[in-house]
Amino acid sequence: MRSKSTNRPFKLLFLFLIVFIFSLTYIDWSAGIIHAGGIPILKSMLASMIHPDISGPILLKALDATWLTLSYALISISLAIILGLILGILAAGIIFKNKVVMKIARGILGFLRAVHELVWAWIFVAAIGLNPLGAVIALAIPYAGALGKVYADLLMEVDLKPVEAAKLSGASNMQALFYVYFPLAFKEMLSYTLYRLECAVRSSSVLSFVGLGGLGFQIQLALQDMNFTRVWIYIYFLVALVLVISTWNNSLRKTSSDKNRVKITAVVLLVLIILSYVSLFRNNNTNLNELFSDKNKEYFTNFMNGLLGKGEDLPAFRDPAKWQNGLKLSFDTLILSIIAMGVASILMFIFVVFSARNVRNESLISNNIFGKIMFYIARFLFLVTRAIPELMWAMILVFIFKPGLPAGALALGLHNFGVLAKLCSEVIEEMDPRPIRNLSLNGASTSQALLYGIFPETSIKFINYILYRWEVTIRTTIVVGFVGAGGLGMAFKLAMSFFRYSEITLYMICYLILVYLADFISKICKDYIRGKE
Repeated sequence: MRSKSTNRPFKLLFLFLIVFIFSLTYIDWSAGIIHAGGIPILKSMLASMIHPDISGPILLKALDATWLTLSYALISISLAIILGLILGILAAGIIFKNKVVMKIARGILGFLRAVHELVWAWIFVAAIGLNPLGAVIALAIPYAGALGKVYADLLMEVDLKPVEAAKLSGASNMQALFYVYFPLAFKEMLSYTLYRLECAVRSSSVLSFVGLGGLGFQIQLALQDMNFTRVWIYIYFLVALVLVISTWNNSLRKTSSDKNRVKITAVVLLVLIILSYVSLFRNNNTNLNELFSDKNKEYFTNFMNGLLGKGEDLPAFRDPAKWQNGLKLSFDTLILSIIAMGVASILMFIFVVFSARNVRNESLISNNIFGKIMFYIARFLFLVTRAIPELMWAMILVFIFKPGLPAGALALGLHNFGVLAKLCSEVIEEMDPRPIRNLSLNGASTSQALLYGIFPETSIKFINYILYRWEVTIRTTIVVGFVGAGGLGMAFKLAMSFFRYSEITLYMICYLILVYLADFISKICKDYIRGKE
């Protein structure tokens, strides 16, 4: 029975590989995937990577764009914290121990995080026009769903003994929340909030796609001019911003009992949020009343009527032919996500062992110059690939690859490689070092250490992370479609551009079906490797 359970991760990975290979046959390779000028452009990009534009005016512009990107992220996170906290408390059943309320709250959280933030941004722009506040609200919606779910889980995992003691002393549910639940879960909640802030920085950088400023906007302008020296300097600023936040969060997570550091982190975050609001309203001449003006109300009403198909004899979501096309596009999108995760997972397995500090310290790779070089290369690749959002990767790769699934899959794969590899390297670093040490003493190579020492100990967590990132990728596939990667994303953009709003409703339904299907498949796979029949 133990052997059967141990073999399950290997069997599941083999199944993943078969599905990945099958998905590759869906692409028409005979037509070629790289356009005629792709290789020279790639060479120019790589050459510009080591010679970025570091002139004074460009550096000042990059600093200004960096602060604007961070401001959007901070404001969106602040709104997400408020909404996520309210829904998370309801979902945890701390104040109202009502199963119906808990299920409704969890259902709302699931819907909020199911739709990608750029899709929400497009919807807000179509409904109320271009407005910085609308953009940050669009960012806040999915992050509220993600934060709320984790907040609820963390609150439910709190040790109940102090809670019961407080209630025996006469504390109400509200008092128990503020004086017991929050203090016990606050550090983990703050750490996850910082992680989401890192994600929000990447997301706010792609708001340029709906016409707002920031690093993404500068990258987009530089790409349009094919000025790759400027592209890279803006990318480096984005990478540096992500690295600072990631390092900040790592220092907090490693703090076991230093309450002062936790308080200082919370205060610094609050100050940055306040400065962001001041900057948004002062420098961008943002008027809150504009968001709720009569004109925007009219736009919003017309947009909602269009989504419902009012004024159309046969709305797209009631047309069988449109549904047939929508389902085909959904299958294309599914294939896109599978190829992307296959690329990300293969790259992760190639580099992950070289990047783990404990493996390096146990002399499995540090006893030769190649291993030392690979350690730093792997760490650099993890940082850069995950710091650049999927849409940015897609915008870069369309200069090299022909529009279609390969470009979109590679864009998604590169970003997810960085995220997945970072998560899996942390799993290796947290594992029991004795298997690695024993293999090292017996002269095992890096590949042998992976197959016989590391993978058996980490396989279940690896697969869980692969499935988790696949769920996220399904939500993101629609975004890379905006720049010609095909699938539901391209159809969604065309429908939005030509004001075919009932088609947007159809594609959103298909998109949500795909998201929930991915969640269902992921749950089945996770139950299988855990030994649940």
